Amino acid sequence: MVTAPEFSLLLPVYAGDNPSFLRLAFTSSVDEQSARPTEAVIVQDGPVPAPLQMELERIERDSPIPVRVVRLPENRGLTEALNTGLDACGYPVVARMDADDVSDPQRFQKQWLLIEQGFDLVGTGMVEFESDPNVVAAVRVPPTGSDRIREHARTHNPFNHPTMMYRVSALDAIGRYQPLGKMEDYWLGVRLIASGARVENIAEPLVKYRVGAGAFARRGGWQEAKTEWALQREMLRIGFVTRSQYVRNVVVKGVYRLMPASLKRVLFRKFVGSGLPGDK
Repeated sequence: MVTAPEFSLLLPVYAGDNPSFLRLAFTSSVDEQSARPTEAVIVQDGPVPAPLQMELERIERDSPIPVRVVRLPENRGLTEALNTGLDACGYPVVARMDADDVSDPQRFQKQWLLIEQGFDLVGTGMVEFESDPNVVAAVRVPPTGSDRIREHARTHNPFNHPTMMYRVSALDAIGRYQPLGKMEDYWLGVRLIASGARVENIAEPLVKYRVGAGAFARRGGWQEAKTEWALQREMLRIGFVTRSQYVRNVVVKGVYRLMPASLKRVLFRKFVGSGLPGDK
């Protein structure tokens, strides 16, 4: 028997976010959902400009569900913002959302059906867009089934991070989010899989993911390559990958991170369905 969904929406915000994008992200994830969150927790990661502050106040005032804005006095980064938000969530299941993406109206209803079946983490497919959410630039189809997800995770992130819905208890068991550059979500997924958590993806794209100008440049460079290599070392350390898989990943991903953004865009668009790295 399916029960009425009871879960928290977790949405981090920082100074660089756009107020109109935030409004669309929140509205699509609350007002327009067939299964609304029971509450929303917005983490304001440090001071924000006045227009963004006004939008946060409007959301608090006008939201059809209870909203709690947790205001951090300084920017502490996404890892700490997410963990702080988890502390503030009042329900054992949490849905992740970014402040510039768009949720499909059926997203949470479809994810909740799998949570009810006992899964600890449920992700979905998503589409990329650049300015108009109705103009698709690319489609990211994640692997489904525990075996395919585990195998995929050895080379690529098997979960589209803005689509996650998970049980807080499963995250507590592995130490929640841990700082690892822009790959804290990938590392979280790997540790959940390694811990024996039940994970699944819905192949259907239920989130629209905004990729603005410069997105492919931000996916590269020495800092991103070093973060990628640090992740691979951690995966080797816990035995999630073999030494030969580690060497292969270090070489292939290092080349990808260091290639020109224009070439990276071509390769990503061609192989996005198989999950080439695509963090913002």
